[in-house]
Amino acid sequence: MTPRRVVITGAGVASPIGHSLAEVSLSLQTGRHGIVTMPEWDAIGDLRTRLGGVVQGLDLEHRWHRKQTRTMGRVALLATHATEQALAMAGLQGDEILGDGRTGLAYGSTSGSSAALADFCTTLFAHMNMRGLQSTSFLRFMAHTCAANLAQFFAIRGRIIPTNSACTSGAQAIGYAYESIKYGLQEVMIAGGADEMHFTTAVTFDLMFATSANFNKEPDRSPRPFDVKRDGLVVGEGAGTLILESLERARARGAQILAEIVGFGTNCDGLHITAPSESGMRGAMALGLRDADMRPSEVDYVNAHGTATDIGDIAEASATRAIFERAIPISSNKSFTGHTMGACGAIEAVFSLAMLQDEFLAPTRNLEQLDPRCADLDYIRELRRARIDTIMSNNFAFGGVNTSLILRRLD
Repeated sequence: MTPRRVVITGAGVASPIGHSLAEVSLSLQTGRHGIVTMPEWDAIGDLRTRLGGVVQGLDLEHRWHRKQTRTMGRVALLATHATEQALAMAGLQGDEILGDGRTGLAYGSTSGSSAALADFCTTLFAHMNMRGLQSTSFLRFMAHTCAANLAQFFAIRGRIIPTNSACTSGAQAIGYAYESIKYGLQEVMIAGGADEMHFTTAVTFDLMFATSANFNKEPDRSPRPFDVKRDGLVVGEGAGTLILESLERARARGAQILAEIVGFGTNCDGLHITAPSESGMRGAMALGLRDADMRPSEVDYVNAHGTATDIGDIAEASATRAIFERAIPISSNKSFTGHTMGACGAIEAVFSLAMLQDEFLAPTRNLEQLDPRCADLDYIRELRRARIDTIMSNNFAFGGVNTSLILRRLD
């Protein structure tokens, strides 16, 4: 069959800077970030970082009936909020297409609910018996808890694609959903990623000396992607969901179209489990451009992975320069939210939609003095008003997994 054009008709988000497309757009334009101090981490011996990007102001525990959420930890609850919002925007909430097999779901997270796993293991290991354990615990901390719980909550009967590739989970979910629509495997796809805040994530990256610790008392000043004084990432949480369908179907039903997905590339470095690979990053971007049948000159802006780690930012900047061979505009949304792990690809896709819709480019917060080791690019440091047509959004993960999504304004 002839490949179909794929469009986005709904977007939902739960993030440290807002819980709707309109809210995050305003935050990105006004510089409102979501980085806070985490005094509760003082109890963790030797932990260096005290900063986090936390979702606040959502009552997820009492929003739905307990029967609907008893198998959900915070990560799945965040995903449910974002997905409910995205379906409502697309005009598909409660639509029969969700349950007749024509709608599929691709969703990821770094892992299941860390809090649920910690509670289960603490209870079991402390007493070495099963008293106090809940039968639903595993369903909260299993790796595909978001995909499985969303499928049950919204009665999805099409294909289910769990993507659990750490920091590319959300981006891979969107990419695989895009391919499912493009090649006629589903009519509608729900796609996204989520992760929850837990001290174990901070500990994991702290052990690698990859977290920000120099600004623990100054949350306004971190993270600092591409800046010479950057000292590591800030862990965050959130969820992002997109609704995808074919352009033909969206137009036939008179749906609002937010943007078109025109390209997706993903690959693996096959070199090192944690160290970034410039060649792998370049390869994913090249695959995305080839899939979109676009020249590098047709991309207006790059939404960077930009974690504020030392070697990661340098490798990404070099790879980006090599692909575009010019000083293309670039910035990192993680300067606003911290690194939301498995959610970042989906959340940053939602942020990209906001920039397309409201005609601006968000800056990289705290980029005061560019690290001279970062390649020559047009690093955006202040809000830039601009009507752009095409955005490339890149994400990279442990295991050498790389992704590149290309979104375009639909004329």
